[in-house]
Amino acid sequence: MFELSLMCPEDCIEPVSDALDALDALSVSVEDADAQTDAEQALFGEPGMPPPKDGWQRSRVVALFPSEVAAREAQQLLVVQDFFVGCQVLGVAQVAEQDWVRLTQSQFAPVDITPDFWIVPTWHELPAQAVRSIRLDPGLAFGTGTHPTTRMCLRWIARNGAVQPGAGNPLGRVLDYGCGSGILAIGAAKFGATDIDAVDIDPAAVESAAQNAQANGVQLNTGLPDKARGEYQTVLANILATPLRVLAPLLCAHVAPGGHLVLAGILERQADELKEAYAPWVRLEVADTEEGWILMTAQR
Repeated sequence: MFELSLMCPEDCIEPVSDALDALDALSVSVEDADAQTDAEQALFGEPGMPPPKDGWQRSRVVALFPSEVAAREAQQLLVVQDFFVGCQVLGVAQVAEQDWVRLTQSQFAPVDITPDFWIVPTWHELPAQAVRSIRLDPGLAFGTGTHPTTRMCLRWIARNGAVQPGAGNPLGRVLDYGCGSGILAIGAAKFGATDIDAVDIDPAAVESAAQNAQANGVQLNTGLPDKARGEYQTVLANILATPLRVLAPLLCAHVAPGGHLVLAGILERQADELKEAYAPWVRLEVADTEEGWILMTAQR
């Protein structure tokens, strides 16, 4: 394969990307040309909402082609277009053959949630100190244990799910709303919960959660959101701020008296708007922070 690299200002990204797609590029990616420098800019968007920007003022656009001839033909056709004014060709280069499976696996190492609770991909040995573990490989559904929001939720489960001798499981009946890979529901099961509903609007996520539960030897009730019924002692939702605001009445209605609501996918600057959205039902507080993300919890 060969890659054609371009430097484009923000207002050229969409027409250039569309043209590359029409020229049969195998893929087109847009990167911040100033990444890993003081000029790097973060762009935050949310599902279902238009992106805040199409790209950066200095964007590197990279298109993959099956041959050098195809890449250079695309370059020649692009540079004569009116919309290419302000853009620059960085070059055409061959992409070295790699073992993409091994490369992907190398990016996912075991993750420690607590000193004795770990998330471990199947191609790694369990760490000696892992008293509890979740075996999970990256897939189509969100939730591998590497993102701060997932880690904070799992830490909360670990802190609050420890069973005292002679007592029942404190997590009680659990709802994982927007379960993705099912990692939070599986974590609850690892800490003793036995009546767990894991639901998602994406059928692929529902299937992924069921498969991951089976691989970890735990039982989940998986399904679409209408599977969530009644009240729960623990309601977990690791989504994003906008859908969490919309879901406030629904999620709070599922929390049993004395039960816990645990929300993640929230940036630090979004704390006040979430508190306001949930104020008619519960009092949300920030329970954990990591890398600009927060965990918010409430007890009904």
